Parts: sequence; structure tokens; C-alpha cells
Amino acid sequence: MTRLRCAILDDYFNLSLSSADWSKVTDRIDVTVFNQPFAGSDAAAGALKDFEVICAMRERTPFPRALFAALPKLKLLITSGMRNAAIDMEAAKDHNVVLCGTQFARDPTAPLTMGLILELTRNIGRENARMHEGQPWQKFVGHEIEGRTLGVIGLGKLGSKVAGLAKAFGMNVIAWSPNLTPERCKEVGVTYATKEELFKTADVITIHVVLGQRSRGLVGAADLARMKPTAYLVNTARGPIVDEAALLETLQQNKIAGAAVDVFSVEPLPVDHPFRKLDNMVLTPHLGYATEEGFRNHYGQMVEGVDAWFKGEPLRRLA
Repeated sequence: MTRLRCAILDDYFNLSLSSADWSKVTDRIDVTVFNQPFAGSDAAAGALKDFEVICAMRERTPFPRALFAALPKLKLLITSGMRNAAIDMEAAKDHNVVLCGTQFARDPTAPLTMGLILELTRNIGRENARMHEGQPWQKFVGHEIEGRTLGVIGLGKLGSKVAGLAKAFGMNVIAWSPNLTPERCKEVGVTYATKEELFKTADVITIHVVLGQRSRGLVGAADLARMKPTAYLVNTARGPIVDEAALLETLQQNKIAGAAVDVFSVEPLPVDHPFRKLDNMVLTPHLGYATEEGFRNHYGQMVEGVDAWFKGEPLRRLA
């Protein structure tokens, strides 16, 4: 049997080979790991043109139609997660590329969301940095979240989990999304609000909707303008859901107390991005999915997926 070439993309943590037993498939494939992001589609095409199998980390390297056209040898593409907005699925079908995914055992984004809320309100990271730097004792006065109102945008599996955690911290929870109903809110044990009510009354707003055509730019300048000057915004969903230019202006003018953002329209976030210069903004490099347990789960399923494809039985097929 002719050995095929397999590329593992965007392994920023260099964990892919140690997180799964690739020996189950290395009798049929030669594995190459790419730790750094490509500069663009042309760079990706040049690096990947000789690979038949690619394992992608969700929404890192984009796969538009032009990239599929530039990869004539590509036969199998496996992405982490069961959806990937950065992959043109119709193009995958048109180029006869089998597209498969991996399933989450559980989503660690909800605890990260609460961590970001605590950082915004209690300045844990800032005070930790000051302690290590030998700075004078205590600078930032915190705010208690017990009794405050959390506004959740999107009450699916993840939003509901965040709502439950927030209630454990003693927060009142209200929720809204374009398709959310009062009945669904009652099931979860939270209060339904209109979009306007949520932005006007919440002390912290957190976003948990899927990125799509309807949710792109869902949080705009008018919504941010409704927020209280003491309120915070948290985004661990996807960068384009929020109008980043409007958020930047809002924070630069101190119209809200602050924001915590884990996701951005362009990732990795450019080193000269103006977000990096704001002291009322907590920034994390898309850590929502980044846990050892999560990587073991995704890379393990990628190995299973490659093996199943060789046997003519693709697992978790998306296209």
C-alpha cells in the first residue's frame, strides 16, 4: 500500500502527537505537524499541496474554495468539532474531499466564562502580576457579583451551563437570543428579556450563540450604547458576533466598565491590534477549547477518523 501524507495543523501547544496514539495509523500515513499558523491561503496551499489527509483545529486555518482547488491530492479533512465556519463544505463536496469532525466530550468554555467574569470584577490576574513584580500591596478594589444580573445571549447547551454556574455564584440571570422563547427560559430557570432590556439592565453580558449569517454583528454599537457605564461584556463565542470597531470605541471612551474577550475576527490577534493597548480589557488567546482533556478527545477521534476512512467507513462525516 502506498503511504499517504497527513498534516496536523495549528498545533500551537505541540500536544497533538502526545495526546493520542498515532501508531494506530502510522503504518499507512506519515505525519507532519504544523505548530504555527500560515501567513495566508497561498502559504497554506504551498505547504499542504502534497498531503492527502489534513487534521485541522476548528476555525484556525480557513479552507475556502480556492484552497481546496489548490490541494488536488487532498482526500480526507478532519476538523475538531462537528462544525467549522472556516471550511467551505460545498467546496469540499465538489472536490470529492471527505470531511469529518470530532465530538466534544464536554465544553470547558463555561468555566472559562466565569473565570473571565471574576477577572473583570475582582482583578485576580492584575493583582497576581503586581505581586510578582514586587508592587505595593493592593491597588484594585473589586465588585461583588452576588446579587448582580447576568445577561446571557444564547441559551443553548453552553449558555444554559453558564447560567447554572452564575446562579451558583448568587447572580440573577436573564437571557435573550433571536429564537429564544420564554418557555425555554422557564425550563432553564432564568428570566426572559428582550434584547433592549438585557443590554439596559444586565451588569455582565455574556455571549453564547453560534456564528452564522444571522449572528454576525449581532452585538452592535446601538446595543453597546444601551449598557450601563458599570457593566461588562464577555465574549467567548466568536469574534465577528460583536462589532469589534464599536467595542473598541466604547472601551476607549470608557462608556462601559470593561470587556473580556477570548475570540477575535482575526486570530491570532495581531500584535499591534488596539485591543492590546486597553487597560479596561481582559484578553485571552481563544482558550475556551484549550484543555488537555479536550485535546486528548479531539486528537484521539482524529486517529479513529483516519483509521475508519482507510477502512471505507468514515466516522462523524460532515460532507
